[in-house]
Amino acid sequence: MKKKKILITGTGSGFAKDAAIRLAELGHTVIATVEIMSQVSVLEQELRDKKLKITVEKLDVTSEIDRKKAFEHDIDILISNAGISEGGAVVDLPEENIRRQFEVNVFGTIFLIQGFAKHFVKKKKGRIISISSIAGLSVAPFTGAYSASKHALEAFSEAMYKELREFGVEVCTINPGPYLTGFNDRMFEAPSYWKKDKKENVFDYDKINFPDYQFNPDEVVEKIIAVATDKITTYRNVLPDPKVTAVKDEESESWTRDYTKDLGKRHKAVQMAYKMKPGTKVKGY
Repeated sequence: MKKKKILITGTGSGFAKDAAIRLAELGHTVIATVEIMSQVSVLEQELRDKKLKITVEKLDVTSEIDRKKAFEHDIDILISNAGISEGGAVVDLPEENIRRQFEVNVFGTIFLIQGFAKHFVKKKKGRIISISSIAGLSVAPFTGAYSASKHALEAFSEAMYKELREFGVEVCTINPGPYLTGFNDRMFEAPSYWKKDKKENVFDYDKINFPDYQFNPDEVVEKIIAVATDKITTYRNVLPDPKVTAVKDEESESWTRDYTKDLGKRHKAVQMAYKMKPGTKVKGY
């Protein structure tokens, strides 16, 4: 494909950083953005060691000043990846923590996308790739706030897909499942930093971990590259494959669920959170 100018958010670590490096190696012009200034110098040094030319900038999506600076770039593709997550039951999550997740994952993210979308509309071309989550399509216990923020992102993305077609703007999503990057396990460390007495909680978070087996993350980077370089053009891209059927089954089950059944018994998905150990990999995958 023709070489593109691509801005990626949240490249301080994980999928986005690896995708930025891969896209630059393929000859694309990459602007890698990170949340805080200290991450800029760390990433720049890593790129120098790799002899890669990538522009690294601070972009806190919740900062209007940072967003305006980002809008100065005339890009072809936006890969919106920045996001945070804190685990905890809905009944226990502090108000400030719920608000923070929505400020980053929804409001800041959408305000950034808005600015670039208007830029694309004027050019009559451009692509918005939202790195959502499988949590935007399903919900596990103790991930309610994160899932809610990703569900909101899914709604915005679906609306934009329909609204921006006539202007030549492409919109799609990538929905990674539980991958072993440290992100999921850090999510369940969050309650230890809450500014509240543990006795106020309904659940004991010293006994709870991320409630699912985790996959090797390499294929997520491959999926991002494929979507960014036209090798894949489907709107929704859920991975890993073993989770696709599970997500569809969960959605179907909710239509016939009897909410009066088994009251007083712990849900099997909640029990998984007590059973799992941090960083548990899927066997044979």
